[in-house]
Amino acid sequence: MKHLLLLILLIFSLSATAVPRKEHRAWVDTLVVASAHLDSPMKVVVALPEGYLTPGNTRRYPTIYLLHGFKDDYRYYADRMPLDSVATAYQSIIVCPDGRDSWYWDSPVDPSMQMESFLTQDLVPTIDSLARTIPDPRMRAIHGLSMGGQGALRLAFLHPDIWYNAGSMSGGVDITLPKFHKQWRMEERLGSFDENPRRWGEHSVMSLVQGLKPGQNDIIFCCGTDDFFFDANNALSKNLNDHRIGHTYFTAPGHHNWQYWQSVIYPVLDHFRASFDRHGAEIGQ
Repeated sequence: MKHLLLLILLIFSLSATAVPRKEHRAWVDTLVVASAHLDSPMKVVVALPEGYLTPGNTRRYPTIYLLHGFKDDYRYYADRMPLDSVATAYQSIIVCPDGRDSWYWDSPVDPSMQMESFLTQDLVPTIDSLARTIPDPRMRAIHGLSMGGQGALRLAFLHPDIWYNAGSMSGGVDITLPKFHKQWRMEERLGSFDENPRRWGEHSVMSLVQGLKPGQNDIIFCCGTDDFFFDANNALSKNLNDHRIGHTYFTAPGHHNWQYWQSVIYPVLDHFRASFDRHGAEIGQ
């Protein structure tokens, strides 16, 4: 009943926001989604493309989930990009959840931080129920930077039934490297590496490669050559090649900052759009 009431309130919010906008411009707002998997409701920025709210429009749209990095929140992309214009340009619904420094894992040591379960069991079904999405993994993408890059690839690799398209910018794709063990609150989520090396490996993107099937995901990732995650991303690309998993990997001069990410996020989105166009034709969308 509580979940149903939440959905009704969100639907009302969508409708109430849309009514005054007779010009039917793109729409960006913050929704609140409750879940038993987290200790408090999550705020989520959602952007709808121009024309979505036009009366009589029944078109369904692809969805792109954008995951932020460590110490940031759901407002990260909206503060740096015109999400209304991005949603319109790519004719997609944009969803930006709050990662809460979780690394997008279900923490085995913190029962109040089950972020993977929230995203897969609560957020995606909620967005699909509220918005005119195309509920097909080929018409969903998940992409992130830094902590969010690790999260996006890991979630897509583990849940190809939800996300076929996966992207990462400067992702922390191998958390098992010794120089990272004491960084970014990861021990709070996984316990110490020395006591739980297997657990850390299971939560790292790098270790998932051997279980991937060719063609299960459309993978694109990148990293700046001056980034502290550069060697790990190079190693991930080699690992994928060794296991004959197709992917797109590109590099360019850049550090671990928005200056680099803003230069590469649009090529990644272009890649997603090409995938959406290709598979949309296949499924009649």
